[in-house]
Amino acid sequence: MKFGVAFHTSDRAMSPVDVAREAEVRGFDSLYVPEHTHIPVSRRTPAPTGEAELPDVYKRTYDPYIALAAAASVTKTLRLGTGVALPAQRDVIALAKEIATLDLVSGGRFTWGIGFGWNREEAENHGVPFAERREVVHEKVSAARALWSADVADYAGKHVRFEASWQWPKPVQRPGPPVLIGSGAGPKAFAAIAAYADGWMPIGGGGVRAALPELARAMEREGRDPASLAIVPLGVLPDPGKLDYFQSIGCTEVVFRLSGGGPGEVLPALDAMARMIETRR
Repeated sequence: MKFGVAFHTSDRAMSPVDVAREAEVRGFDSLYVPEHTHIPVSRRTPAPTGEAELPDVYKRTYDPYIALAAAASVTKTLRLGTGVALPAQRDVIALAKEIATLDLVSGGRFTWGIGFGWNREEAENHGVPFAERREVVHEKVSAARALWSADVADYAGKHVRFEASWQWPKPVQRPGPPVLIGSGAGPKAFAAIAAYADGWMPIGGGGVRAALPELARAMEREGRDPASLAIVPLGVLPDPGKLDYFQSIGCTEVVFRLSGGGPGEVLPALDAMARMIETRR
């Protein structure tokens, strides 16, 4: 089982470049950062954390792909992932090139953790009908993979259309970086994972054991082997018992939640997590 950290980037927090460097030095396998293009002031959508007010960090999130490209420049082995990105809110032609470039400059170290989005008005500002966001994400992943894998690619869907086109560079990882869907358990999420993802990224890691049989059935309905799927709990609070539990149910990687503070807060937390995983190597 591998171990990573999820760091909520912010212009008031430690630089993700420095976090990446320090995580690699301490032996972590991966770093994941989230995405929010903006947060509309109206705040019609309740905070997903259950809090009355959305934490300030959501307004200040870095662009994940630029942050990870910078992190790639100071690391050699650390995998660099989005946890999670929101592809429904991006132009897919530009996004496919951005991801391919990131995978190339990092030497094939990018993992595309994606979500469908919880903020209704954020999606609507990008012209994405909230009820159709899952379908939009599926088409954009499929279109990006077409551009990554073919010398000449075209796509004709309901939400994404482009004519036969050239696009380079191609990603180092073929046919493209692994796609993990970050979500809670449920039939819609599991149908999407089974249809086109390489893994499930359960947010927070709660209820994974109970959900795995349902996910396995969804995979089998698509003619896919459930054992081929990566299970990567995201945003897990550090606890030795949880690590034993996740290992016992076959998780491939555990991603700890790392405080989005400054070095005085982040570095001691990284040290404590590193000590916890040292005996599990």
